[in-house]
Amino acid sequence: MDKQFLQAVNEWILDDPDPVSAAQLQNWVDTSNELELKTSFNGFLEFGTAGLRGPVRPGPSGMNRAVVARTSAGIVAYMKARALTSVVIGRDARHGSYEFALEAAEIFSGAGLTTVVLSHPLPTPVLAYATNELGCDVGIMVTASHNPPQDNGLKVYLGGTVDSITYRGSQITSPTDSLIAQEISKVVSAKNLPRANNWSTVDDQLVVNYISQTAQLAKNPGTLKIVYTAMHGVGKETLLAVFKKAGFDLPILVDAQAEPDPNFPTVAFPNPEEPGAMDLAIEMAQKTNADLVIGTDPDADRCAVAVKDPKIGWRILHGDELGAVFAHVISQRNTSGVFANSIVSSTVVKKIAEKHSIKFQEVLTGFKWISKVNNLSFGYEEALGYCVDPLTVNDKDGISAAIFIAQIASDLARNSKTILDLLDEIWNTYGYHATEQISIRLKDLSQVKELLNSLRKNPPQKIAGRQVTLLEDLSKPKDGLPPTDGLRMWLEGSIRIIIRPSGTEPKLKCYIEVIEINKEKAVEILNQLRPPLKELLS
Repeated sequence: MDKQFLQAVNEWILDDPDPVSAAQLQNWVDTSNELELKTSFNGFLEFGTAGLRGPVRPGPSGMNRAVVARTSAGIVAYMKARALTSVVIGRDARHGSYEFALEAAEIFSGAGLTTVVLSHPLPTPVLAYATNELGCDVGIMVTASHNPPQDNGLKVYLGGTVDSITYRGSQITSPTDSLIAQEISKVVSAKNLPRANNWSTVDDQLVVNYISQTAQLAKNPGTLKIVYTAMHGVGKETLLAVFKKAGFDLPILVDAQAEPDPNFPTVAFPNPEEPGAMDLAIEMAQKTNADLVIGTDPDADRCAVAVKDPKIGWRILHGDELGAVFAHVISQRNTSGVFANSIVSSTVVKKIAEKHSIKFQEVLTGFKWISKVNNLSFGYEEALGYCVDPLTVNDKDGISAAIFIAQIASDLARNSKTILDLLDEIWNTYGYHATEQISIRLKDLSQVKELLNSLRKNPPQKIAGRQVTLLEDLSKPKDGLPPTDGLRMWLEGSIRIIIRPSGTEPKLKCYIEVIEINKEKAVEILNQLRPPLKELLS
């Protein structure tokens, strides 16, 4: 192996505060395991608008105590330059989450900042709530959300107004991410950073307050039989408490997925969007003759809903379908504030807002942008993220979405209707909006960029025999949005296609929307588009 490379490895080993990861690296050095070493030393784990996220492994390219320490020190420098003095830290139950939360707490408290830590693994929305409720300047959540089992990460929230951006307990946006990344790059040692253990633990009354406020979304509890899966994550305890506080019967649990398990043994990917992830919950619904299925992802900031379709049986609602339901119901109750959704979400919410004279704003993909909309009253993204109670949590919240959809389904049932009946009413009013996402999983992020650049150089003229009437490079926007990596195409007829990289995984995503008066016609067009689009992405 190259001597300069080995020197860098040995310097990292000597500076690693974790003897376990240091010993693993030393073993790879002793056995000349160049593959593992180069995987671990392929650049410092990138810090972006989702914070950090990557595989738990030694070295600068993985999630480990040394990387968390250096990242925390970079955030400290960013905070001190802006006179920010307080931080709250939460965690989920993934591999390393406990150790990483303690590592961060030591660094923040060692830097003289007021540091508080949530007492046990909790949903990400509770951390977002705590950041705002406690008046903290910064919130740190140790989680990789719905990523594969081997991953972990840090999400960063800001509490007030920083650099002229009002956050109110929401995720950082550009250019904050690059400013923090610059500070991280200046940290030369993890082991020599000042540390302390004088942080305090947040009183559980804060969680009780979150539960009470969220339960208020349900004013008239029903008696529906609801199945719930926590998908091996941390949602169960909080969700059950919210349902109990609201007066609902407790949901039927999918026992095999009810307790936190960082290995996620029953799912290929712990993401309710992925095929098969909700299968056990649907099986339980069939066995118990349930009325509704609700699932949250491992950190419970996303919510999935399955309903019984009289034509095809149980099916999971698309994120856009649930977004339309929420927007319709909220528009009947409140016409103040602003509705918002990401550019890859359906255009139906904009039409609902316009019909009820509600202000609407379209933003870039990611809840970090939705949360920055002033006077937000409802926001959503098609990837199962919903903000139905922005005054409590100014971020996506799977717990509040779950209790809200339970209340909506109960209200409909009293009138002998279902969520699907309500959707039919929406489509009859605004036209049928058929949406679908195609995801291509790749080995690494570089392949994603190569594919996108190839599409920029050789854009399609036709797709499924339909002319591309407009192609927009989202990295050079003309509609007032900030630049982002991706392409947006319009095809003859009411067809929109957006291609962009995933913000958290090596995946290329394609979002399709077809609008037709007739549902069958829209589905037919989707079926025609799917094969050529998959070929285009491959």
